[in-house]
Amino acid sequence: MSALVIAPLAVGGITAALALLIWLTDRVVNNYGTVTISINGGKKTLTVKGGSPLLLTLAQEQIFIPSACGGRGSCGACKVRVETDIGPHLPTEVPYLTEEERARNVRLSCQVKVKHDLSIEVPEELFLVRRVVAEVSSIRDLTHDIKEVRFRLPEGERIPFKPGQYVQLEVPPYAKIKEPTQRAYSISSLPDEEEIELLIRKVPGGIATTYVHEHMKEGERLALIGPFGDFYLRETDAVMLCVAGGSGMAPFKSILLDMYRRGVNNRQVWFFFGARTRRDLFYVDLWRDLEEKWPVFRFVPALSEDPDYEGEKGLITEVLARYIETTMDREAPKEGYLCGSPGMLDACMNVMRRYGIPEDKIYFDKFA
Repeated sequence: MSALVIAPLAVGGITAALALLIWLTDRVVNNYGTVTISINGGKKTLTVKGGSPLLLTLAQEQIFIPSACGGRGSCGACKVRVETDIGPHLPTEVPYLTEEERARNVRLSCQVKVKHDLSIEVPEELFLVRRVVAEVSSIRDLTHDIKEVRFRLPEGERIPFKPGQYVQLEVPPYAKIKEPTQRAYSISSLPDEEEIELLIRKVPGGIATTYVHEHMKEGERLALIGPFGDFYLRETDAVMLCVAGGSGMAPFKSILLDMYRRGVNNRQVWFFFGARTRRDLFYVDLWRDLEEKWPVFRFVPALSEDPDYEGEKGLITEVLARYIETTMDREAPKEGYLCGSPGMLDACMNVMRRYGIPEDKIYFDKFA
């Protein structure tokens, strides 16, 4: 037999042997057998196969922990308190946990491998979270980088949410992306609609947003998981100061239209929307029409990079401060509702604190 034949056979044999060794190692070393997960003091008990991350194990049992990064340990959202001693926190967890959380043994469920019996504590509202496969019913360009996507839920299926909450969209593998990817998006539709609407801005290099903007087609079916989040309306009489930028408008579309429809007229509602240029504005007619019909509502769009714009100009924080200073009742109790980039939110919080809005009256939905 020639060397030209023997060499490939030898390489193939070595490769097969290594694969077998890895498989055997995985079967022996990572065989944790059947384990029990007790949730909330035994209110729910799961019997599962050990060896997978806690986040994935719970999802397979239809208990969905929020995760904006899909379990890659880069968002810090999938926190769960583990009552069982499972050793020290991993370096990948520490940046996302406060000192108090570490003391209470709060862990990132995507970083905890299920190796033996566990006792954990999760918010009971997560038992209501559902995974629904929905059909993309329409895709519409709102701006050069934001799409409105609507998903038709299967007959009889609902995702019961409060206006302001979000779902995780699961996009399939595509191009060089070999695994499904989940990302979190605020719901912009109303709770009783038969469709779920999301506003999705294209993020350069973003796995999910690239799929939505370049590959998603009407008629295809994708999974939505939710609802999640504690960004929703607090029912008080305080003046609402709502501030958003870009696709951060999504939760406000749901919250404010729901308030109007329910006839909420006991409080002033200001909606400040910051954008760079006119091509970044959208839904302006919708908000102007709402101003006409809902006397307590004011919409204030502002552009930061268009000196010829006839409306408000400057950063949204400057406009917000100007209105609080000159137009509003300074003594009236106020609440802040913010949705946008971390930088915008931090700047808006500074303005609100400066004008006396208590820290615990500022609610926000921050996204990178």
